[in-house]
Amino acid sequence: MVTIKDIAQRAGVSFSTVSKALRNSPLVQNKTKQHVLAVAKEMGYQPNFAARSLVSKKTGAIGVIWPSIERAALSSLITGLNENLEKEEYTTLLSMSKMESALQTFRRFQVDAILVFGDKDRDAGQLEFDQLQIPVLTYGAAGYTPFSTVDVNRGQAIRLAVRHLAGLGHQDIGYIGEPQTHDPLQVVKIEAFKDETARLGLRPREDSIIRMNGLEFHDGYVAAQTMLMGTTPPTAVISGGIDLTRGILRAVSERGLVVPRDLSVVSYDNLPQMEDLDVPMTVVGVAIATVTSVIAKTILELIEEPKSPKTIFLEPELVIRSSSTSARQ
Repeated sequence: MVTIKDIAQRAGVSFSTVSKALRNSPLVQNKTKQHVLAVAKEMGYQPNFAARSLVSKKTGAIGVIWPSIERAALSSLITGLNENLEKEEYTTLLSMSKMESALQTFRRFQVDAILVFGDKDRDAGQLEFDQLQIPVLTYGAAGYTPFSTVDVNRGQAIRLAVRHLAGLGHQDIGYIGEPQTHDPLQVVKIEAFKDETARLGLRPREDSIIRMNGLEFHDGYVAAQTMLMGTTPPTAVISGGIDLTRGILRAVSERGLVVPRDLSVVSYDNLPQMEDLDVPMTVVGVAIATVTSVIAKTILELIEEPKSPKTIFLEPELVIRSSSTSARQ
């Protein structure tokens, strides 16, 4: 097996220089770093994580407590996050177990940090860092957890959607995205919808917000069917996420209606695949590439300085496509 010492001998540099170059240290000049990396690749070097752990006290692994395999936004997020961490020679370990079980697993693997999703388990907020001894980063639910957090300004995203539709002349706007169970990530969106429509004087009806079992395709489909069967359905709807949006589009199509002629749709989740839906979707949110880059950067910072908590809010944008148009007269 090729070792760092072998690379150092072939490259004509010190053991320490090779070690720093493989860790992308800024202490090594770029020319030297590229030379070392080229030699390592030529020799077929594979990093020995166990040995690295003994030296650096780090395993190069990050645990992710995963909430669902069905949500498209989360799948895009973990793909992008993994790509970012791989560039830094970190490996992600996924667990879909309950919080306590997942933490026990990650303790055994001695991961360097743990990423938790804000809508996974509420008991995450009961854990104390001093007991855990592993840096924890939460994505979402800022203010609901004692841990460092990266979050999107979800309320501002929905406000952007309401303003966009109101600017197109829509007075009757619906919202699909309220699950039966309490979810702080969704509560922020719904409160922003109510507040912004009231601020603009739109006065939404009692049934403007449809409650659902969950946030999957079928939930969006059923909610849209219910909304469209009303005597005077809204002229526009805001969706809480891409899976709901797909269900909404199916329901609209089955009723012989057309987006945006009969119903303008704006969706939360700024994902590349939003442009490839049956109707290119107007969206609000933070680009997934930005989210994954910031999460990866923050995790690495926490590994180096675990007792420096951080709360980072990412500001959303409105991306206008063909799913929204002026209100019908």
